[in-house]
Amino acid sequence: MKLTDKKTMKTAKYFFMAALAGLLPCKAAWGEEKISSPDGNLQLTFDVVDGRPVYQLDIKNHPVVKPSLLGLELTDGKHLMDGFTQVQADTCSFDETWSPVWGEESSIRNHYKELAVTLEQKSTDRHMVLRFRLYNDGVGFRYEFPQQKNLVYFVIKEEKTQFAMAGDHLAWWIPGDYDTQEYTYTTSRLSEIRSKMPAVIEAHKDNSSWETFSDTGVQTSLQMKSDDGLYINIHEAALVDYSCMHLNLDDTNLTFTTWLTPDAQGHKGYLQAPCHTPWRTVQVCDDARKVLASRLILNLNEPCKIEDTSWIKPVKYVGVWWEMIAGRSTWSYTNDLPSVKLGLTDYAKCKPNGTHAANNDTVRRYIDFAARHGFDQVLVEGWNEGWEDWFGCSKDYVFDFQTPYPDFDLPELNRYAQSKGVRLMMHHETSSSTRNYERHLSDAYKLMNKYGYVSVKSGYVGDILPRGEHHYGQWQVNHYQLCVEEAAKHKIMVNGHEAVRPTGLCRTWPNLIGNESAKGTEYEAFGGNDPDHTTILPFTRLQGGPMDYTPGILETQIYKWCKNNSSYVRSTLVRQLALYVTMYSPLQMAADLPEHYEKYADAFQFIKDVAIDWEKSLYLEAEPGDYVTIARKAKGTGEWFIGNSSDENGHASVLKLDFLDPGKKYMATIYADGKKAHYEHNPADYTITTRTVTAKSVLKLKAAPGGGYAVRIVEK
Repeated sequence: MKLTDKKTMKTAKYFFMAALAGLLPCKAAWGEEKISSPDGNLQLTFDVVDGRPVYQLDIKNHPVVKPSLLGLELTDGKHLMDGFTQVQADTCSFDETWSPVWGEESSIRNHYKELAVTLEQKSTDRHMVLRFRLYNDGVGFRYEFPQQKNLVYFVIKEEKTQFAMAGDHLAWWIPGDYDTQEYTYTTSRLSEIRSKMPAVIEAHKDNSSWETFSDTGVQTSLQMKSDDGLYINIHEAALVDYSCMHLNLDDTNLTFTTWLTPDAQGHKGYLQAPCHTPWRTVQVCDDARKVLASRLILNLNEPCKIEDTSWIKPVKYVGVWWEMIAGRSTWSYTNDLPSVKLGLTDYAKCKPNGTHAANNDTVRRYIDFAARHGFDQVLVEGWNEGWEDWFGCSKDYVFDFQTPYPDFDLPELNRYAQSKGVRLMMHHETSSSTRNYERHLSDAYKLMNKYGYVSVKSGYVGDILPRGEHHYGQWQVNHYQLCVEEAAKHKIMVNGHEAVRPTGLCRTWPNLIGNESAKGTEYEAFGGNDPDHTTILPFTRLQGGPMDYTPGILETQIYKWCKNNSSYVRSTLVRQLALYVTMYSPLQMAADLPEHYEKYADAFQFIKDVAIDWEKSLYLEAEPGDYVTIARKAKGTGEWFIGNSSDENGHASVLKLDFLDPGKKYMATIYADGKKAHYEHNPADYTITTRTVTAKSVLKLKAAPGGGYAVRIVEK
């Protein structure tokens, strides 16, 4: 069916009513409310049918979300599901342009039409507002609860928001899980999720924290593609004081229903009016490139709440990390485990294990390397006491975030780094002991201020303490928010690992400069990520905010330098360069070892040159699971960088450079896969060439299997 089918346009209202007839017994007397997107292509329809709120989303009169129910179940049994009448409907338009502190472009347009419907539940004398904001590329909507007599404190048993899909779409999904997003993506039809789920869970059974809540449950951001070429994405925005949303699929009618992360008692959320939920989002685009260009999630978040943002700056860093991840060295200082367990260890009297990486000599070497090559910071993991017995530990006092090991001279190393124009990046592994971290949080940040740290990488490995809480529940969501807001008071930037997936909060709190929340490069040392992984993440995980993917592994065959590790990175060397462009983040790590960068010094030059803050981004080619090609203009320099990441099939590109300024000449440095390059057996086959280009030039480039290319363009 064509999106402009005139017959479909004439029968749109009939379709809406017919679909409702199969969903609900009858229609209320109140009329429908409709708004259209600013460009007129999307239409949002709302109605109250048999006392139940219902919405539908169409693109050019073609259904995207069929009539779907809205509502919440409460633990008091007085559910906000039915018995509603509409008492008011307000519409408005909004159009602004705002400038992010850092981002993929220097300005973002926030343009939408809004519908706010006030509903009354007469049996309880309760009121609820459903607010919809319709953009050219999708919709965001949320539940709002005004201050009122009969709805003050209330507990959510389950949110029952539906997304009824209009077809058996192709989907890129990971299982529903309350504690991790570190899964490999599965590509399948919606109707195939149930049959494929057991194999997915079996593949991850070695990690006991990986468990799905349902055999059809998936996580957001969920990317789909319809048979007629629509790209549909479901996610959430502005997740604050609420449980993270998952989606449970009824595969008999292809309808998703929200499934919130529970707390230790099985409750899904504790609210006090006046309040509201996060936004539920549905992006709709007829071109995959538009998905990557969408700023829907960011726009639905509140403006920046930090008055002075001058201290928030993008960071390019190296770190004492990869050698521990691969298994060549350790986070722990000693093997004196029994004394550590008793809490009696005097580390100064312990025998070093000889493999502790965060020692003075190693850290100085990284500081010198960073200073020599223009990096801003050096991350050091394993600097503090407690690593001998931290993972899966039931005690609530593993780390104090204050006390360094005997071989880590905290004040001297910071002095040395700053004398070289470099800063150390703090590392706080909490072992998921939330209460312990909160007890030490203020003192830990004060210590950072004392020694000149300006950023922290936090970690939440293991089961949450207190027991029964989850990484994505309301309890823990509030904890992450507390850390970011407290960090802002101390002018500290936060890079949260194992935290809840981003939902655009970096607009409101731009000191939240990075997150992990997906399988990153570390998994390349644990058996490897699929070659298509980095062609899917921009459509899924990165929709909510940047990812600290930790790219830049140039010696991809780990077994060559690390005994007892037979893994290899599922990428050519050149694609590792391209990831600095395609995997957006204002926080970018050169994750490999210094000696490997010295070995591949000519390729390393791209990592040194590539920008991390952008004036403009153009999405040249994209197809989820296949390839992503992006061009970005660096903020303040006028330089352009192009990156391509491709799956196991490779990709051939023909790129017009018409985005360059007319009449000017540029020098393009092209880092390309060699003719025999292959991510498995010949990853380090690459070429570096230069040529003069103009706005009329065309580049013909080819990515090898699991490969890509990277280009730097500088005005001559």
